[in-house]
Amino acid sequence: MSAPHGRAASPFRQPKAVWAVAFACVISFMGIGLVDPILPALADSLHATPSQVSLLFSSYLIVTAVAMLFVGWFSSRFGAKRTLVVGLAVIVVFAALAGTTDSINGIVGFRAGWGLGNALFIATSLAVIVASASGGFGGAIILYETALGLGIAVGPLLGGELGAISWRGPFFGVAALMAVALLATLAFVPSMPKPARPTSPIAPLKALRHRGLLTMGIMALLYNWGFFTMLGYAPYPMKLDAHELGLVFTGWGLLVAAFSVFFAPRLQARFGTAPVLYANLLGLGIVMAVIAAGVGSPTVVIAAVVISGCFIGINNTLTTQAVMLVSPVERPVASSAYGFLRFIGGGLAPFVAGKLADATDLSVPFYLGAATFVLAIPVLASGHGLLRKAEEGPEEAPVAAPSLVAVGEPAGWDTPRVIVAVGAHGGAPAIVDAAARLARETGSPLEVVHVRETVVVEEQAVEPEGAEEARAAVSAHLARLAAHGVTASGQVLTSVGDHAAAGRVLAEHAARVGARAVAVGRSPRGPLAQFADGSITSALTHGAPCDVLLVDAESVPRQLTKGTLAELRDSAV
Repeated sequence: MSAPHGRAASPFRQPKAVWAVAFACVISFMGIGLVDPILPALADSLHATPSQVSLLFSSYLIVTAVAMLFVGWFSSRFGAKRTLVVGLAVIVVFAALAGTTDSINGIVGFRAGWGLGNALFIATSLAVIVASASGGFGGAIILYETALGLGIAVGPLLGGELGAISWRGPFFGVAALMAVALLATLAFVPSMPKPARPTSPIAPLKALRHRGLLTMGIMALLYNWGFFTMLGYAPYPMKLDAHELGLVFTGWGLLVAAFSVFFAPRLQARFGTAPVLYANLLGLGIVMAVIAAGVGSPTVVIAAVVISGCFIGINNTLTTQAVMLVSPVERPVASSAYGFLRFIGGGLAPFVAGKLADATDLSVPFYLGAATFVLAIPVLASGHGLLRKAEEGPEEAPVAAPSLVAVGEPAGWDTPRVIVAVGAHGGAPAIVDAAARLARETGSPLEVVHVRETVVVEEQAVEPEGAEEARAAVSAHLARLAAHGVTASGQVLTSVGDHAAAGRVLAEHAARVGARAVAVGRSPRGPLAQFADGSITSALTHGAPCDVLLVDAESVPRQLTKGTLAELRDSAV
């Protein structure tokens, strides 16, 4: 075989374009938590009430929500790089203006402009990182998730440090850092081709006609209502200065990031998306009720807010995946429709909370937030059937369910086959060739299964490769194998977000065709991601009735079991 061999490249060895956008992502993800530590200081310095200050969230999020309906159209018409540049420029201008004003109304207005820039940026940042990455998209996703975690965790800390100097500090800080990101984007990010078919500006609203997407969107609206009630009002009863508030929300942000990236996929794989969301929403409702009941005790409020980071991290990951699983429309359109409902809930909550707090007392908004978390449970339950079908992947499931599609003529072999599962990365040919040697040694035909993933991170979903690109990749493998006399066939396995579901579908396929073995190679995302609970490899290993083998060019195949998965995972720590 002539395929190149070698170890997967580090996910952090990326082109300058990827690093430029990743840096901007860190600053963008700081945006929400950055202002939390300065909320009480703003109220004192500008002689404003908490309800007036809360409009910083409302104006920002409502404009973001409405803009989400149109950013897909804008990006498809003007291109991803121009969309990024315009978004970054808008953030720089309005963040700086917010730092120069002397009135709360001025800050509220400039935060609205900031929200427009944020919508333009977040709608295209993940797609640009994936498109610019080297060695496949796995490393790009790791980098994006790292930027997400850093932004969420560091935002409150930076806001607290700068806010301790002046409440203007966080605004000027964001403007300066985003200006650096803007220059880097202009210098290093290349122009990217526009999609062949522009997105309709009303496509996201039309998508909400689909019951599954609307149901999950309303559930997200209710969840975000409670979330932003806590984020907008919890700093006041803590009675801390800007520096201390920054430390509290940094602890909260660290838990959000950790539970989003590491724990949510494992819980999803073990219990399923809907059961985890039910328990999570109930847990958030209880935490908010504790804040409401203990609003007079700073210690209670601080502890409850930090603990809520665990639930919020899980919910942020699984809610988006639930939306994508039940959505029958294109992923970018589904992301825009979902983002619209999600941010509308987050924007209205601080405004209503302020009115309630002024008319009653500070505990009432938190009790309402607890109620919205709990109300999201029956809303989710009304779409449980659609979600379950999507995860199980039967014939009548929505189009987002994992599915196998043959490339070329379907195989009609009587001899047990070896199946090799590969993704879209530079090491795929070497993995296929290693599996081909295994097939020759056992006298078996080879079936190449190319896994085509829709990547879901936070509210963003991106398809790193199109259906035709995936088919072309399989055809290239088959042509190379045929030239070396290897009997082979190919399929494309399409998966959305839930890696374990794709692993189960592949395991069921192996059982159905009576496969001799299933071969996998090492993932460019690294052993921690590949061998963790909730991964394709883990679900395949636990579900396949035949041997699952780890193959590469430099060593003999290694059988994967529950024990070896743990060994491989632990060896990377």
